[in-house]
Amino acid sequence: MEIKILGTGCPKCKTLEKMTRDVVEQNNIDATITKVEDIMDIMKYNVLSTPALVVNEKVEIKGRVPSADEIKQVLGKYQQ
Repeated sequence: MEIKILGTGCPKCKTLEKMTRDVVEQNNIDATITKVEDIMDIMKYNVLSTPALVVNEKVEIKGRVPSADEIKQVLGKYQQ
């Protein structure tokens, strides 16, 4: 699973990245997490407000910081 955190480095973006890493680690999810900070790269996803969570190139959450449970639910959809 490929996870991308879209954000320019604001506190909310950092919170989403930390929470996502924690959820992946705690649930032994096989995933690669990348932080995307370049505004031109972020715009390729049609995301106007960050932070955003992208899983396997699909934007799942944008413009807010979700709960850890919500992140776990989203990632669960991609596990076999």
